[in-house]
Amino acid sequence: MLNVKELRSAYGESEVLHGLDLEVKPGEIVAIMGRNGMGKTTLMKTLMGLMPTKSGAVSVEGKTVTDLKPYQRVANGIAYVPQGRMIFSSMTVQENVETGLTSTGEKTVPQDIYELFPVLLEMKSRRGGNLSGGQQQQLAIARALASRPKVLLLDEPTEGIQPSIIREMARTLRKIRDEKGLSIVVSEQVLTFALDVADRVVVLENGTFVHDSPREGIDEAKVSKFLSV
Repeated sequence: MLNVKELRSAYGESEVLHGLDLEVKPGEIVAIMGRNGMGKTTLMKTLMGLMPTKSGAVSVEGKTVTDLKPYQRVANGIAYVPQGRMIFSSMTVQENVETGLTSTGEKTVPQDIYELFPVLLEMKSRRGGNLSGGQQQQLAIARALASRPKVLLLDEPTEGIQPSIIREMARTLRKIRDEKGLSIVVSEQVLTFALDVADRVVVLENGTFVHDSPREGIDEAKVSKFLSV
């Protein structure tokens, strides 16, 4: 569903991603783990077209999107929930979700999105800025799902969210995958969440993948060592 080949990305002359290869199967959830500054957000932004690709290729369902602008990538099936959520705080919940419809041509929010996030239905007339951190994260995911993606990218979704909500989020992401057949790539530092949600855990260290393991039988101690400062 998502294929990344020899991906390199740089800030000016400084290369951050050093020839990454990644394959994500249909319906697979992959957690990209690593400490701060290891390139997780750069990877997400490069996949989304928010940062230029220095070399290499990104394809969705066999179609190359490497040279496409972000909105064109959305039309080709990539959706992105950025770090910090980036919802529109002065707009209502409903208006926020509706911004995700621009690539589909639909006029109203599909009911199944509100079924995934009942709290958003209750609060759809409330301003986004008045929601809690966990509710804003749900809103950001709902907005991304409104574009009917094939691949969902989530950058540090557990940041600043309480543990009980984190567990609920893991359940919701698995439900989204099961019901919609989405492939999900989540960048994360919290190992418990990654093990809760992902089928596979990949560790990114200094812009290079250094570990790739299915969740079953994963060496937690080894992965924890990569994550410790």
